[in-house]
Amino acid sequence: MITCLADTLFPRAGQATVTVLEHLGCDVVFPAEQTCCGQMHGNTGYRDDGLGLARRACRVFADAERVVCPSASCVGWLRETAPMLAAAAGDDALVAELRGLAPRMRELTELIIDDLGVEDVGASFPHTVTYHPTCHSLRGLHLGERPVRLLRAVRGLQLVPLPSAEECCGFGGTFALKNADVSMAMLADKVRCVGDSGAEVATAVDGSCLMQIGGALSRQRTGVRTMHLAEILAARE
Repeated sequence: MITCLADTLFPRAGQATVTVLEHLGCDVVFPAEQTCCGQMHGNTGYRDDGLGLARRACRVFADAERVVCPSASCVGWLRETAPMLAAAAGDDALVAELRGLAPRMRELTELIIDDLGVEDVGASFPHTVTYHPTCHSLRGLHLGERPVRLLRAVRGLQLVPLPSAEECCGFGGTFALKNADVSMAMLADKVRCVGDSGAEVATAVDGSCLMQIGGALSRQRTGVRTMHLAEILAARE
């Protein structure tokens, strides 16, 4: 599942996901009829629209053995938030569909670590990297050390700690638009911490947070770049 952000703005994250999975022996299928999973709508209060798109996702991925996604927030929506909203709406049929999808939904690092039992994906990336645990990955999916374990196995990569790593970057979807001043203050703290880490590259499992952080790093001409974790795992430098 490519996600809207990867499809429209960061296609390399999706391409890298396919590269990594195929390298690990997976048969990757990309249903062209997929659309937004509904997260943006549901999180903004448009419950019916969001659930309509979640229903479509259930239909599109009905025959998949696993549904892997390079976004913890989209996985969290389909696996946790959408079923809760569907239950509140009294849509028992959709609840059943989502419960059928949930055990097959995987964020990329979950699939690699838990399902495939792999930590070293054969990547090589000789750069200093810091990892930002996004809110959805940290507090929603509880990914824990999975992304870090994969990064530690990358040849040549020096993983440096991110100060105040568990602090939000301030994006939060429409939060960044509706509460711009608060969002920018949170972002300023995060960018300062990225700079203090001494990293050349900041990575995460959610493109939305990388867009927020990367935008500020670029505007401030820090020389630090952002890359989705999948891109690092696909690297053979």
